[in-house]
Parts: sequence; structure tokens; C-alpha cells
Amino acid sequence: MATPSIPPLFHELEGLSEPLLTKLQHHGFDPKWFISMAAPLREAEKSGLDPASERKRRQQRNRVAGPAAGPGEGDVIELPASGTPRHTELIARGLEAIERGEVALCVMSGGMATRMGGVVKALEPVYDARTFLDHRLAEARLWSERSKKPLPLWLMTSDATRKPIDDALASADALHFATCFDQGLGVRLTPSGHVFVDSNGQLQTYATGHGDLVDALRRSGLLHRFVADGGKVVMLANLDNLGATIDPLLVGLFLERDEKCMVEVVDKEEGDRGGIPVNVGGSLQVLEEFRLPDGFDPATVRVFNTNTFHVDARTLLELPIDWHWCEVEKKVQDTTVIQFERLLQELTAATPSAYVRVAREGTGSRFLPVKDFAELERRKPAIQAVLQSRGIAT
Repeated sequence: MATPSIPPLFHELEGLSEPLLTKLQHHGFDPKWFISMAAPLREAEKSGLDPASERKRRQQRNRVAGPAAGPGEGDVIELPASGTPRHTELIARGLEAIERGEVALCVMSGGMATRMGGVVKALEPVYDARTFLDHRLAEARLWSERSKKPLPLWLMTSDATRKPIDDALASADALHFATCFDQGLGVRLTPSGHVFVDSNGQLQTYATGHGDLVDALRRSGLLHRFVADGGKVVMLANLDNLGATIDPLLVGLFLERDEKCMVEVVDKEEGDRGGIPVNVGGSLQVLEEFRLPDGFDPATVRVFNTNTFHVDARTLLELPIDWHWCEVEKKVQDTTVIQFERLLQELTAATPSAYVRVAREGTGSRFLPVKDFAELERRKPAIQAVLQSRGIAT
């Protein structure tokens, strides 16, 4: 019987330094999984495919198969008008849950803001020298004071952002309610499936996407303890979207529904690119444009995912998710590299999800993302007005 050949990548990983291997394992890295993920890249090398053809194949592997359609009538929930009995009822239900300690806020804080010069975005000033992290801490403190019970703030950090954010939390005396946990860490590959080493002889690691949140939160133990203590709802939001704050109205709406995940969407505007709700195979789920089935026109969907979710805590802890790992092409020192990433939106493929339209204008806005300094400058007045109206800033 022939002995199975051992992929070269196996030996390359064996040759990594012990400290690096330990760090990778701490962040959930699985060598066997990684070697299997790289198999299509190695097959392309063996078959002699040219780079353009292999790029097309990678793009196709990222796509979802099958016919698709946009949301149908009634698929997007409209919030009740302010002052109506229903509005009042939902707020009361949400407030009761917050006051019982059943709600936690989880913020994705792992990325380095490459479009802002590679800074730790959490520690960048938004206005009046108060950083993104300062505002998230103020939000958690506000609700903790109102409910007389700490509202947990969990920050998913990367290998690059963990220590600076930990230090900032210690300086702010926030470690009793704000906690960091580590997202995944991966190793970049060449398009032919070998470990990539840059021109300085350095191996390149990277954070493996906001889809890491579920497994990383489970590894941390935070979610286990929260559920054991009666926790019911976890709100997930991007660090840089300060419009996405805890809202009793939305908590109350989520708690009355049967779905275990609720996605916030806004009306789409010119230039919006990203996730949209699409019905594939009878399931309405959020898909990034590069994952849409061939021939589907994203312009036909007129709402846009904000990457803010309310999720049932026990579901987040126990739901089996068959993650699709996207093959993402990046440039490092003018060299093409491949990295595997997953998307948090796949929660919507794993469990039936509700979709709610929220505001993106005015003091009720829940979508104020900041990707670069120019956008921050444009949004400062709106961010300040929103945070002041919610009692988070003065």
C-alpha cells in the first residue's frame, strides 16, 4: 500500500518557532484544518493553472450557489412610531431585561485601521479627545448605573490590539465590567499554498475576520458564565459604529420574536458596498457582494446590513455553525498573498433571523461607521449629537 504523501505545508508549519506556534494555538489555530484549506491552492499549482484562471476559481469558491432573490414583502420589520402603545410596550420589555442583567454588549475591536495609518482604532480620538473606546465604556457605565447592575462589555481584540486596549481599560478603571477576548490568528500563504515569508524573512500572521467572534467568545468562557448567570441577549456591533448602542426598544422587539438572531438594516445609499439580505435556498441570509450567486444584481436589494446583531445568548453559545472560510487575496510588499477569513453574517445562514429597519439619519441614527479620517471628520457632528441625545456624552 502506498504511503500517503505529506503536504509540504505540513513541514513548513512544523518549522515554525515554538513561541509562534504557541501563540497561534492560543488564538484557535488548527494546523490540520489549515492544511486542508490550502489543498485547492496546492492543486492549482500542480495543474499548472495560470494566476488569472486560479483567481477566477478562488472567486467562484467564495460564491454561494443557487438561485437568489431579495427580501420579500414583510421580510423587513418596521419599528413602531415613537409614543405609540406598542413603542412604549417594547421599551418597557427591553428595560426590564437590561435591569435584570440579561443583556451584554460585544464590540468587535480587532482590526488595525489601515486607512487611518495602521493605528489601534479603539484608541483614536473621536471628538474632545474622547476615543472610540471611551464612548463604549461610557455607554456600558450609563446602563450599569441605570440598572444598578454591571452591563458586561466584551471587546474582541486581535493580537495587534489586545495589549493597548487592555492597558487603556486598566487606566480607565474599567476592568470590573469590560473584558477583552482574542479573535483568531492565521498564517498568510502564497497563491500556490506555501507559507508566505516577506522580503525581510518574516512570516506574516493576520486576524482572521469578525466571524471569529462566535468561537472566540466561546473559548473565552465569558459567554458560558453569562448564560449560567441568566444572560439572554448579546448585542454585537462594530467598534467604529457609535450609532449602534444598547436600545431597550430593539431589545424588547428581539425578545418577543421567535428568531434567535436579529439583524439591523438601513436603507441603501449610493456607494454602499457590503452585506445585503438575500433569499438563497429558502433562507434569508446576509451575503457580502463577493459571495452572491453568479448573475445576481445587488442593486435590486434596497437595504444594507449594518453588521449590528441581537443574538440569543444560549444560541450563540451552542449553535453548530458550518463556517464558510473565504479565500481573500491581499497585497503585501507588492506580492499577492492568500488568507482565509470568515464573516459574522453567517449567523444568519445557521439560524432563522429577523431583519429590522433602523434609522441612518438624525439623532436616532444607528449607522455611523468610520473607516478613515475624512469620514470621521464628516461624521463628528452627527456622532456627537447622537451620543449626547442618548446620555452617553455631554
